[in-house]
Amino acid sequence: MPVGDSMTIGSAGEHTWRHRLWRHLCATYEGPVTLVGPRETLYDKAADAPTSLAYADPGFPRRHLAGWGEGWLHMAPLVGDAVRDCRADLLLVSLGLIDLGFYTNAEQTADNVRLFVERARTANPKAGMVLLPVIPNIRAAQDEPFAAQVSLFNELLAKTAADLDEPASPSSWPRSHRPGTSPPTPTTAPTRTRTANTGWRRPSRRPCTRGGGWAGRTGAAPRRGRAAMPCAPCDQVTVRIVVPRGCV
Repeated sequence: MPVGDSMTIGSAGEHTWRHRLWRHLCATYEGPVTLVGPRETLYDKAADAPTSLAYADPGFPRRHLAGWGEGWLHMAPLVGDAVRDCRADLLLVSLGLIDLGFYTNAEQTADNVRLFVERARTANPKAGMVLLPVIPNIRAAQDEPFAAQVSLFNELLAKTAADLDEPASPSSWPRSHRPGTSPPTPTTAPTRTRTANTGWRRPSRRPCTRGGGWAGRTGAAPRRGRAAMPCAPCDQVTVRIVVPRGCV
């Protein structure tokens, strides 16, 4: 289940990275792959609301839990029902920029991460989670205090992922990110469930009760969010499995 802000929901006329990722997984891994979630729409900038279904290519499982201008603060109360109703067993989460920019400081945002994970696990004790750091952004480049909050939150997020990691419900943070380098985007984040050397499971073949459907190999709130990130061509997408030190 993709969880995120404007980068994840996307806007009318876009493919979205969710489409690119699904195509890559279908072409790379055996068995069916699907995306689930309680929402399906794109953000319509003209209507200033998430009301569009005008995907550049609608032929993929379009479900998600993402919102324009939403963050950990907004998703923590929603994730339990979403995981339970859609029977999600792996969450790809890219949040934090909105929280730090408009609602909470780094420590408060990290507290909401813990709440999010707790509620997701209450709904599915075996759910795995990949928690992406806040990526480099224009405000951080121009606002030194904000950049410090972003850096602090990313450190707290890594520690939180390690603290909350459990064998039955793994949580990971992309450890390939280092100061001065760009952390992985959703298209380069770890996205498959663990294999033998890391403990990840493949997703079970279960449909979302709110829609979505299966496909085989042939096959966001106030307008405060960052504009949806351009997607790379599918053949340039890289999927990696990375787990914080101490988690395996």
